[in-house]
Amino acid sequence: QVQLVESGGGSVQAGGSLRLSCAAAGYIYNNNCMGWFRQAPGKEREAVITIYSGDIIKYYDVPVRGRFTISQDNAKNTVYLQMNSLKPEDTAMYYCAAGRYCDGNPMTYNAWGQGTQVTVSS
Repeated sequence: QVQLVESGGGSVQAGGSLRLSCAAAGYIYNNNCMGWFRQAPGKEREAVITIYSGDIIKYYDVPVRGRFTISQDNAKNTVYLQMNSLKPEDTAMYYCAAGRYCDGNPMTYNAWGQGTQVTVSS
């Protein structure tokens, strides 16, 4: 069982930056993929970015390429989401997820964090 705990959310103005952290604990060794999803009110949860085996990064069908990046610190069992040039449309609850492989389908993942709110004002 893997436990994921996110932190780092908050409120920023457009153009600002935030770094989200996701600390993993428990039996993590079968979970080669770590990812970030987001869910805005009234919308479905969508994949943002994933990292496989610590270095294969994939962006999904959201307009964050060039602004968001993901990194992983294996020594700390922590994954980070660096978000720059934030826009009001990035406002959502952000969730960390872990799974055996990377995919845009939330059903692929077997562990989720509780979520951290990101609010971007114009």
